[in-house]
Amino acid sequence: MRWRDPEWLTRVQDWIDERLGELAVTRTGPPVQPHVYPWSTVLRVPTDRGDVWFKANTETLRHEGDVVRRIAARRPDVVPPLLAADSAAGWMLMADAGETLRVVTQREQSLDRWRDVLPLYAGVQLDLAEDVDDLLALGVPDLRLATLPKAYERLVDEVGADRRFHDAAPMVADLCEELAGYGLPELLQHDDLHDGQVFVRDGRHLVMDWGDACVSHPFFTLSVTLEGGLAWGLEDVWNSVDTAPFRDAYLAPYAERFAGDLVAAARVALRLGWVCRAVNGHMPGDEERTLTRLRMFRDGRP
Repeated sequence: MRWRDPEWLTRVQDWIDERLGELAVTRTGPPVQPHVYPWSTVLRVPTDRGDVWFKANTETLRHEGDVVRRIAARRPDVVPPLLAADSAAGWMLMADAGETLRVVTQREQSLDRWRDVLPLYAGVQLDLAEDVDDLLALGVPDLRLATLPKAYERLVDEVGADRRFHDAAPMVADLCEELAGYGLPELLQHDDLHDGQVFVRDGRHLVMDWGDACVSHPFFTLSVTLEGGLAWGLEDVWNSVDTAPFRDAYLAPYAERFAGDLVAAARVALRLGWVCRAVNGHMPGDEERTLTRLRMFRDGRP
């Protein structure tokens, strides 16, 4: 794997040292590589001002640094400082973000922080509404409602899904049409917002890992966040938590700007968001994870 290649790691370390030098920061030890995935890797870099983090993405996700830069320009309170980025290489260097929300909620034995995180994140989506065209030009995937039915049909062919998934194609088109009828804008959407992507530092909640972000219906976020995460609770038991209060916390910033039945729109988006996640998150060779997401759409359960 490229991320383990000594020559590649040497180039990365040289780039990190150059960027740190420009910031008058000194590395105090060798980088440690805690995360290696086919699509990205992360290095923790000790410095005389605390740890910083390097991330490299594959070609299809290399726009993440540009996305984070755009978010930081609008909402610097929601992401840690982006210290450096190489858009062509897909490299980023960021300040430390603190502890994951997963660690914090387990320690506190409470999911209540999500009531603050979700409206914070919704505000980011709304505040970047004017950036959508630029984000698409940067390479952020276009998974708006008009694109989703055909993308679904291609995906079920690619993964060899059962006939019942093929038969659900008209349902995807109908739900897209229904959701479009609520008249909500299509915005930047994280598409993998769970408790391992939110961090807590100095009392602030920070949203990380925007590599899977796409432009889609904003409420598609709720599929992973509510059904894929919060519904399982602290004890990892499916459907053990009433997610409605968390849904309502997310919808509150939208309710300040848009009329209509947002709860009904969210109900449609909750189903359809799994189609978006399946299409956007599919990795060749990992068909089972994609099929799980398709089952969440088709059956409402994993």
